[in-house]
Amino acid sequence: MRSPALLTAALLAGCSTAPKADLVVFGRVWTGDSTRPWAAAAASRGDTILAVGDSAEVAPLVGGKTVRIEAGQGLVAPGFMDGHVHLLSGGFQLASVDLRDATTPEEFTRRIKAFAATLKPGEWITGGDWDHEKWPGTPLPDRAWIDSVTPRNPVFVNRLDGHMAVANSLALAAAKLDKSAKEIPGGTIVRRKDGELTGVLKDEAMNPVYRVIPDPSPSQLDSALARAMRHAASLGVVGVSSVSTSWADIAALQRARARGALTLRVSNYIPLAAWRSMADSLKAHGPGDDWIRCAGVKGFVDGSLGSTTALMTEPYRDAPGTRGLFVTPEDSLRRWIGAADSAGLQVAVHAIGDRANALLLDIYDSVSKAHGARDRRFRIEHAQHLRPKEIPRFAALGVIPSMQPYHEADDGRWAAKRIGPELMKGTYAFRSLLNSGARLAFGSDWTVAPLDPLPGIKAAVTRQTLDGKYPEGWVPEQKISVQEALRAYTAGYAYAVFAESSRGVLKPGYRADLVVLDRDITRMPPGSIDEAKVVATVVGGKVVFRREPGS
Repeated sequence: MRSPALLTAALLAGCSTAPKADLVVFGRVWTGDSTRPWAAAAASRGDTILAVGDSAEVAPLVGGKTVRIEAGQGLVAPGFMDGHVHLLSGGFQLASVDLRDATTPEEFTRRIKAFAATLKPGEWITGGDWDHEKWPGTPLPDRAWIDSVTPRNPVFVNRLDGHMAVANSLALAAAKLDKSAKEIPGGTIVRRKDGELTGVLKDEAMNPVYRVIPDPSPSQLDSALARAMRHAASLGVVGVSSVSTSWADIAALQRARARGALTLRVSNYIPLAAWRSMADSLKAHGPGDDWIRCAGVKGFVDGSLGSTTALMTEPYRDAPGTRGLFVTPEDSLRRWIGAADSAGLQVAVHAIGDRANALLLDIYDSVSKAHGARDRRFRIEHAQHLRPKEIPRFAALGVIPSMQPYHEADDGRWAAKRIGPELMKGTYAFRSLLNSGARLAFGSDWTVAPLDPLPGIKAAVTRQTLDGKYPEGWVPEQKISVQEALRAYTAGYAYAVFAESSRGVLKPGYRADLVVLDRDITRMPPGSIDEAKVVATVVGGKVVFRREPGS
């Protein structure tokens, strides 16, 4: 068999015996390939890129059955890939109550009341993704807000960062949580002055409620996955890292593949504490392939800045009684990371606060030295707040900062009330990390943030916040270029999941995964990038989404 390069040469030479392409896209093509960054057309056969070149070069590959897409004034790029999602949770949230843009406690209550009216008695209300920073001067939610409107349904709706949630009285009773409940390591039970529970639980304190929520059935998981995949396709997302995933979630992916319904490439990371089950699976079945991959494990050091549970070196400015918390005890982190690495697993760990990131880099360094050199590609999920001395350690240790730029646009509205100006300089330090030689991988943390990569690209390029208070950018010295942001959503992601030899660029022999936008985001005002729309999404050479004209 001829190599992809030789086959492409024959095709571009107009070889009469060469097979025609299944798909050809014409337009301004950003390939992500440093050897040929720009082209005017790309062709694929099966799930593989056949040729990338000028229009005249690729035109002979068009046959009577070739699907042809014209990008016009838009942009063709490698399909977006998201380094950090909660995939099945996202699918369930698409069918649950949406509290993200509820701007008052009254609206919060009204939406839950309306959603409860659609349910049968006993059905749980979960998800929500509320944001109390939208309610200036209002304390955290209280179960009293929702008890009267949910007399038949347990409620456990989370803050958008997933690090705290509010339960109604029915949910607390189901979890056997009341005034006598003892504090839970790695979490916080928020109480009223008389000791009664408000219903708000933070980090590990949420687990008693999660344990009593009924597990979804296989058919419910299948439906949630179908919703999530449709949503991803509509946004040009062709691959994701699904973190904190379960074996039941992976089984749903396998069922979708068996039905021929899988339209998204998924790398799965199960909880760090369950590292042994992943190691056993890899030994018995191997890591999988470009469609479903058992990639490794994902753990937590700390919580989040929004919940004041991110682990910080200094006390919070607006909560001086705390410096955050360890979601996972340090000794457990060291033991589990070491064991997972010994088993050959890739390790990804959530760290947001500056102390959490410093500690995790220390652990990664010690494990690497103890176990010897290998291509392990440790990941730090979020890497949000870094002291200057930690920034060069990512490249030096080969640690991948897996970051979510939309969080910067969101947190920038209120972060200054929690952390001081010195630490702010290393907040979402995209530019400094790139300059130091680190390989950025971008994502969304969906459902914590929207799955759409375009607002994330805008955030990384402009550093503008959602409230519009920083038109020139919040911590503007950390801006990066559009192409650098695109690379973090494509080739950077591919490297983070050991797929750089087959995905992330448009190049002969690589997977035919691409997105077509209705405008060229490399040539438009950066502040308008999020106005672009996806025209078409191609995964494995198949069109999985195409926008209807006029929509």
